[in-house]
Amino acid sequence: MPDTDELDDWANEEFGAAELGDARLTQRLVALARRLSLSPQCSFPQSLDGPQLKAAYRFFDNPQVNTDGVLGSHIGQTLNRMRQLPIVLAAQDTTEFNLTHLPATQGLGYGTGGNERGFLMHSLLAVTPEGLPLGVLGMKTWVRPQEEFGKKHQRRHRTIREKESVKWLEGSEHLAALKAYCPNTRIVGVSDREGDVYDVFLANRPAGVDWLVRASWNRRVAHPEAYLWQTVLAAPVLGETELQVPATAKRLARTARLTVRCIPVRLRPPRARRSEKLPEVEVFAIHALETDTSEGIEPLEWLLLSSVPTRTHAEALERLAWYARRWTIESWHRVLKSGCRVEARQFGNLDRFVRATALFAVISWRILYATLLARMDGDLPCEVLLQPVEWRALYCRVHGTTKLPDAPPTLAQVVLWIAKLGGYLNRKHDTPPGPTVMWRGFLTLHEITEMYRIFRQNE
Repeated sequence: MPDTDELDDWANEEFGAAELGDARLTQRLVALARRLSLSPQCSFPQSLDGPQLKAAYRFFDNPQVNTDGVLGSHIGQTLNRMRQLPIVLAAQDTTEFNLTHLPATQGLGYGTGGNERGFLMHSLLAVTPEGLPLGVLGMKTWVRPQEEFGKKHQRRHRTIREKESVKWLEGSEHLAALKAYCPNTRIVGVSDREGDVYDVFLANRPAGVDWLVRASWNRRVAHPEAYLWQTVLAAPVLGETELQVPATAKRLARTARLTVRCIPVRLRPPRARRSEKLPEVEVFAIHALETDTSEGIEPLEWLLLSSVPTRTHAEALERLAWYARRWTIESWHRVLKSGCRVEARQFGNLDRFVRATALFAVISWRILYATLLARMDGDLPCEVLLQPVEWRALYCRVHGTTKLPDAPPTLAQVVLWIAKLGGYLNRKHDTPPGPTVMWRGFLTLHEITEMYRIFRQNE
């Protein structure tokens, strides 16, 4: 029978080197990660017994525990995974936790629209160019003080360091600092339109650290057309590409044909910052525009800016593919909110919420990693994801047998079995299983594995 500690491997690997100032706190972090990952959607009283529950609340109430301490070990493991690859995308995004339904929670700020209470989180997620999440690289949380509500118009008179948009600059600086740990890996920070910040374009970067952002502003440029969009549209078309647009509640699925352009562009600094005498900066613009759309359908358009040299059709298509991987961080945030139900928990104050969110951020990453890994290389042995006792228990349950196969099943096989445990039907036209059915399946797998161990402990 496998060793009784073999189920602990993932928690030890991701959290075992955490530096919290006390070895007992690190041990508690590992134990909490191990236990809470088995039922991430449940409340603490449902997931933990009496002593475990008390220990958990003491842990999240301890001022020695902070985001950096909780995530430090996992970030180290993420960097280890990054070192194996020539290019890694670092997706940046902000999400808001709405805790309006918890009026007694202390330390919260106002949210979007001014009527919500909660906190915000800006994070970085390492993703391969194929879309596999390698792990969390950083996380920043903050609140908007109530006394600042209604002062949005004052932003123009503040420096970048005094604005929320500093998160994009800090993210870029954080990637520059991490580069030393991945000397042979090119890191490309990827941001949506909110990350179109001139200070990021100007920031010093070590070789091998770049950025890619979707343009939001029709900036002034040092070209005859005077403005960014007009300059790009005046460039020759390099070729075309096709994009499968999925169906939504408001649109039918379709295949979009897009024309592709790219051109070096010299940006001029914003007029509102003329007194700062900021320099111009050269970037590479990549443009994709849908053609021949039916009446009533708004054509797709992406205008990307990047520090990565982009001059050919093939290079432009690669940058577009990189940007498309940004959705991975949004999926991770959805798992964090829906799968781990962070907003439904009652911690009483902001500090406890933030500490718990850092832990659940890694649990959510593991769920998403398991979901996507099988889509990319289903022929891998299942032991890249499951411990021996887990896949053996799963195999016996699915096949109704006690006889094990001569070799471990493939990753694709076990992911399908786990998804079915979570309610996936595997019908002919069903899309691949998503994070929700996967974490439901993992919960059932845990129960199956525990029973398997009990019945075979004397063999």
